[in-house]
Amino acid sequence: QVQLVESGGGSVQSGGSLKLSCVASGSRVRSYCLGWFRQAPGKEREGVASIRTDGNTTYADSVKGRFTISKDNAKNILYLQMNSLKPEDTGMYFCAATIDILATMNPRLWPYWGQGTQVTVSS
Repeated sequence: QVQLVESGGGSVQSGGSLKLSCVASGSRVRSYCLGWFRQAPGKEREGVASIRTDGNTTYADSVKGRFTISKDNAKNILYLQMNSLKPEDTGMYFCAATIDILATMNPRLWPYWGQGTQVTVSS
């Protein structure tokens, strides 16, 4: 079992930055791939970025060059640095965990989820 708690969301103007954090706890948490997903009102949940246990990262095309995923293995904290934010980045952002072999951008393959943190970008 893995427990995930996100923080760092808020409201920002277009072009601004936010840094999300996710504290991971539970048994063998370091053996899991961690990722960020988001869901806008009326839309399906979509993958944003993920980081495998070996450190390899994957990004959605829509955030490449603007967002950076990282993790502090000593503290079991996952981060998402978001720069050059756009109104279309608005949504609830979720931290999630899965095993490496299932680490695609399909949210159905991620069994563990946090409660989410809201990001609102105004134009």
